[in-house]
Amino acid sequence: MLSFTYTITDEMGIHARPAGLLVKKVKELDSKVTIRRGEASAEGTRLMAIMAMGIKCKDEVSIEVEGGDEEASLAAMKAFFEENL
Repeated sequence: MLSFTYTITDEMGIHARPAGLLVKKVKELDSKVTIRRGEASAEGTRLMAIMAMGIKCKDEVSIEVEGGDEEASLAAMKAFFEENL
């Protein structure tokens, strides 16, 4: 399992549109992706679970990638978060 921590910079946080884009990106990957904020966590393929986490601007999230091609999936997730969130 590989992981990284990211601080959300989008002023609206993770709302419907970016959450939908995130789910779409995760479904393209060969690894399982889990998003964590504090005690809460959600699978990267579960749109409503991600939105229910209520991630806002300046919140720190941890993204965990396991199985499949972890290194490529981790790089793709880092790029996605930097470009979109």
